[in-house]
Amino acid sequence: DKNFPSPAARKILDEKGVSTDSVSGTGKDGRITKGDALNAQAGKAAAESKPAADIKPAVAAGGAVRTKRVEKMTRLRKTIAARLTEAKNSTAMLTTFNEVDMFEVMELRKRYKEEFQKKHDIGLGFMSFFTKACCLALQQVPGVNAQLDGDNIVYHDYCDVGVAVSTPRGLVVPVVKNAESLSMAQIEGEIKRLALKGRDGKLTIDEMQGGTFTITNGGVFGSMLSTPILNIPQSAILGMHNIVERPVAYKGQVVIHPVMYLALSYDHRVIDGKESVTFLK
Repeated sequence: DKNFPSPAARKILDEKGVSTDSVSGTGKDGRITKGDALNAQAGKAAAESKPAADIKPAVAAGGAVRTKRVEKMTRLRKTIAARLTEAKNSTAMLTTFNEVDMFEVMELRKRYKEEFQKKHDIGLGFMSFFTKACCLALQQVPGVNAQLDGDNIVYHDYCDVGVAVSTPRGLVVPVVKNAESLSMAQIEGEIKRLALKGRDGKLTIDEMQGGTFTITNGGVFGSMLSTPILNIPQSAILGMHNIVERPVAYKGQVVIHPVMYLALSYDHRVIDGKESVTFLK
């Protein structure tokens, strides 16, 4: 029959996922030969790898041009997708929220910003405040710094804090090792060093492995609130958000203060509600 493949051709087409209807046979009576099957796949691959510029724009009513482009997922994006899906499907994830009046921290930062810059040659940002606060809380509530390992729970007496960094290639999470023993200036320096390496695509595997807890700051992009997803095998992740002026009660008065919403996502298999709320508070 026309377009009927030989056994060898059918095997190749089945392996490659190519329909016989899309292949023109050159054998006797239009049969698809092994060569046709091999060429069909080559043709398919060539079509897939055509640059987006070759896609013909469609013109809609009113003269609007509608185009779309198809890109292969990068290895990094595939890895991110697989890990996020695993985190969602393999943990009992829950998120708890709280708000932080940032007034005192911002006043402190304002007071010491220039002196800090001169002394340490680096800016004093909010990440060092939150990293330091997390380390103190992780040591007080060790369950948030723990991980499941089969039937065991592994507790860490150190804080290796992952800091989510957005790069042109995607999200990476380099780790500030032993953050609990670092000063504010050392934390700022390490975060800056890792962020620059992440931006330039020069982070090593060692710099992205072994975190015990993660902080992600969506506030730099204007996020008000989110439910961050766990960075497995870790059991908790803190989501920082943007700082917005809101009316709050302060020393018995209603005042306008800078407020940030915080979100802690955690694995309920390891961490109870009491621990998660105590940590966040």
